[in-house]
Amino acid sequence: MGDESVYTGWMYRGRRPPSDSAYFENMSRCVFQSGLNWATIASRWPAFRGAFEGFDIAKVAGYGAEDIARLMGDARIIRNRRKILATIHNAREFERIIHESGGVAAWLDGLDKSNNYQGVIKRVLQRFKHVGATSVPLWLYSVGEDIDVSTLVESRFGKE
Repeated sequence: MGDESVYTGWMYRGRRPPSDSAYFENMSRCVFQSGLNWATIASRWPAFRGAFEGFDIAKVAGYGAEDIARLMGDARIIRNRRKILATIHNAREFERIIHESGGVAAWLDGLDKSNNYQGVIKRVLQRFKHVGATSVPLWLYSVGEDIDVSTLVESRFGKE
């Protein structure tokens, strides 16, 4: 598999991210990684941070047509319009969650985590764009939630 940090070095596994923006960045990475080679995303991620202004939630939530055009013209990132629009939508949803719950960690703490997070997965799928049955558990795992992703890992990388 090569350098495993390409696949997992960006994850907080077993610990929580230090800020709501870090939760947002990890979700954005899951969105852009979906369907693509992880090493490609890893090599371009510094450019993503620059293009999305450090994944500052308020800044990205305020993006409009000019910002979308700027991002679509930035050859350093993956210029997938649906993923860019989803990232902007997701920033706005993060703002709502922070307003409603005081923060992403508090929101997650208030959700039913039984049955290997099935209720949490359902809520994330309802609130966010361009996330799915693979990316949501991956995001939860990457932000330190105690979700079992062994079947996800086996399906992607095979049994060890």
